[in-house]
Amino acid sequence: MKVALIGTHGVGKTTLCFEIAARLKRRDVDVELVREVARRCPLPINRETSVQAQSWILSTQMAWELEAAAQHPFVLCDRSVLDNYCYLVFAAGPQPMWEPLLSGWLATYDLLIKVPLWTTPRWDGVRDVDLLFQREIEQHLEQQIERRGLRPLRLDNDDRDRWGEMVMARLEPLVCPMPSLFPEDEADMRTPGREPPG
Repeated sequence: MKVALIGTHGVGKTTLCFEIAARLKRRDVDVELVREVARRCPLPINRETSVQAQSWILSTQMAWELEAAAQHPFVLCDRSVLDNYCYLVFAAGPQPMWEPLLSGWLATYDLLIKVPLWTTPRWDGVRDVDLLFQREIEQHLEQQIERRGLRPLRLDNDDRDRWGEMVMARLEPLVCPMPSLFPEDEADMRTPGREPPG
């Protein structure tokens, strides 16, 4: 199974990615993370990106996803090829040569999770902090989602504290089908005023 977080830069995808991975590992799911590829790009990125840079990023993203999927049953991607393609569209407009491969690759994701634009980007040593650039990538992404008829799991902008729970509610029936061995204990722990056993 392969899941990817999508959204413009600076909205918390990486933080959420680590949270989901930790939750899955606590359920004994063998999960592998595919980190953000752009940070390893040897060419300029952000507003200075180019067709060459984004082609490197797209190719590397696909290679890392293939490598992860060959060794682990669950792959969680900090970004998808769709996000990275939006930076290519920003740099040079739509790229017909990428379209067939991109469409085919999008079908390999079992779930896309859309992280909304809710905050301004903060400097982390790599990512651009220009607000207009952040919003333009978000607009490109929304246009791509609509044009391709994609239906990602959209996280609620006003319910950020529950994003991890919302994602797990979608994933658990798919990857954690075994019920708890101690459902009564879990129910007791969730009951207000009840102390956990032990």
